[in-house]
This record gives sequence, C-alpha cells and structure tokens, in this order.
Amino acid sequence: MALFGWYQELSWIERRTFWACYGGWSLDALDAQMFGLAIPAIVGTWGIGNALAGSLGSASLAASAVGGWAGGALTDRYGRVRMLQATILCFSVFTFLSAFACNPVQLLVLKALQGLGFGAEWAVGSVLIAETIRPAHRGKAMGTVQSGWAVGWGLAVVFYGLAFSVLPPAYAWRFLFGAGLLPALLVIFIQRSLTGTATSVSNPQARPGLPLLGIFSRRTLRVTLTGAMLGVGAHGGYYALATWLPAYLRTERKLSVLGTGGYLAVIIAGFWCGCITCAYLLDLVGRRRTILLFSVCCCATVAGYLLMRVSDAQMLLLGGPLGFFSAGIPASMGPLFSEIYPSGIRGTGVGFCYNFGRIVSAGFPALVGKLSTTMTLGWAIGVDAVFAYSLVVVSALLLPETSRSELKS
Repeated sequence: MALFGWYQELSWIERRTFWACYGGWSLDALDAQMFGLAIPAIVGTWGIGNALAGSLGSASLAASAVGGWAGGALTDRYGRVRMLQATILCFSVFTFLSAFACNPVQLLVLKALQGLGFGAEWAVGSVLIAETIRPAHRGKAMGTVQSGWAVGWGLAVVFYGLAFSVLPPAYAWRFLFGAGLLPALLVIFIQRSLTGTATSVSNPQARPGLPLLGIFSRRTLRVTLTGAMLGVGAHGGYYALATWLPAYLRTERKLSVLGTGGYLAVIIAGFWCGCITCAYLLDLVGRRRTILLFSVCCCATVAGYLLMRVSDAQMLLLGGPLGFFSAGIPASMGPLFSEIYPSGIRGTGVGFCYNFGRIVSAGFPALVGKLSTTMTLGWAIGVDAVFAYSLVVVSALLLPETSRSELKS
C-alpha cells in the first residue's frame, strides 16, 4: 500500500478523474491490441499477405492521428469530460462493427473510423487528468494511468486465448472485435461521476479560429517540433513491436496459441511494472531524464530480443525487460506534453505531439510487412524499433525539464 500512498492524498474529484481516465485508457488498449493478436487469423481467412495486413493496422494509426488532433482541439472548445465520453463511444462502436467486416476493404474503413476515437481518447484524457491532479503527484498519477494499457493488453490476450482455444480462427477474430463494445459501459460511470464538475466545462481561454495554428507560434514552435519527433519515435517503436510480435511468435518461433499468450504475458507484466516505476521516476528525477533512461534501454533490449540469436527460454526472460522499458516512454509523454503548453492550446498541443507521432508511425507496421519479404520478420521488427527509439533519445536531449511545474495559464 505504501507504493500508492500518494493516492490517499487525492481529493474526491481527483480520484474520480483518475479512475475515469484509467478505465478509458485500459479499454482503449483492449480494443487496440486485439488487432495485432488477430492478424494471423485475418491473413488466413482472406488469404492476404503480411504487407496488406500491416496496412490495415496503419490505417487505424493514421486515422488516430487525425482523431487526436481533432479531439485535442475540440476538448479546448467543448470541455474535457464531454469529449472523453464521445471518444470512448467512437472507438467502442467501430471496433464492434469490425467483427462483421466481409472483406479487407470494409475492415480497413472500420479500423480507420475506430482510430478516430482511439487517437482522441488519449489526448482528452491526458489533459483532463493533468489539469485535475496536483503538481506533486501529477507524474505518478499519469504514469499509473498509462499502466492501464497493460491491463487492457492483458485482457485482450485473455480473450484471445479463450476465443482461439474454443472457436475456429475464422470466427475467433470476429469474437475478439465483438468484445470491443465493452468499453462503452464506462461512459455511464463518467456521466455519473464527472458531469457537472469544473472539469466538464469548456476552456474559457480557448480562442476562436484555428487553435492548431497556435502551437506553431514563435513561443511554442520549437517544443512542438521536438515533441512531434518524440511522438514519432515512441509510436514507431511500440507499434512495430505490438502489431507484429504475436505473428512473429506464432510463425517464426512456432509457438502455440497458449505459448504465444505466455510469452506476451511476461511482456505485459513487465510493461505494467515499467509504468509504475516510471510514474515515480517522473516526479523523482524529472521527465527528461526518465525518457532518456527508458529509451536507451529500449534500444538495447529490442536488439537482444529480436536481432540476436536467443533460445526460447532466453526470449522468455528478455520479455520482462522488453515490456518494462517500452512502458516508460509513453508513460512520460502525457505529463511532459501537458506541461509545455498554455491552457488555451493545451489540448491541441498534446493531441498534435502525441498523434503526429501516430500518423508518421502508421508507416512502421506496413514497413515491417514490406521488409519481411527480404529478411526475417524478427529482423524487420527489430530494425524498425531500434531506429524509432533512437529518435526518442535525440528528442529527449532537446526538450526542457517540466517536472513539478504549475500548468501554464
């Protein structure tokens, strides 16, 4: 309990906001991770290649970037809570409808529409919790919220194991997407807990016109460009791994469904521990040093996991550090991006930096699929991921330190 002693100091509204954002991010992860787990079955159902399968994932990521920009700008105008509800409904409904896709084109369209809500949810939730939690605990709260991704990822693996153990693959992946409607239930909790509070109103400092342009002013241009590069590296590395790792374990390492689930469970457990550790480091040593530490270690662990010849047992052991270090970068981005922008353009700035990375990194899963035609899938994933995490190292060296700062007005 001492590990989460800071939680006892939070007020009623801080706690309700924390759980609303934690639940939203966890269920966002549930919907997002299902696709990577379903890729082998989708490939088999429709007889498509890895390059086209990667493009389906890229379509969702590209749309999530648009959703993130729009969601960030709209939350500055129409309020944090209202937009959080809208984004959760969006990604839930379209994930559910993906279960009924009859061909790759329909699935591509539905995955793109799901991506709109998926991208917006993070931007809206990050601004909401950053503005609600006091500075002394902001890093710990936002880092802990990021650990909800491991919870959703774990639930997706559980559903994957159940579905593919009971149903034929052609139906199992549809069951996975059908379960994506579950996050819509969270909207009821948010409606009862947060509507009517100060966090639900629109930002009085939001300016009319095009708020996206405000983040390219002389005062904020440098941090916007650097933050965008950080987003590219963070997402490029993560989605190269998350999209293709299940397929790599099944096809190149020849693991069974249960074996794949076991290896992923080790990575997910490491991811959760990494988020919690990062949450404390963010307030203890600062945002910048934390990002540097985790990004350098990411490069090393990815190289060991995918670019070196290791046994299955060694891969299992390396899965913990791989998940641990890959968690620290996304867990750091929320507090850092929220603290470098003033109130009137905070949602827009957070949405842009995070989701510009998503739209550029949308090419990374497709690139892995393309590279896998000339090299092994493991090497294709590893080269992509190491390059991406190297961008994070450079970005962290260029960004300012913002820990424990009051949010700019």
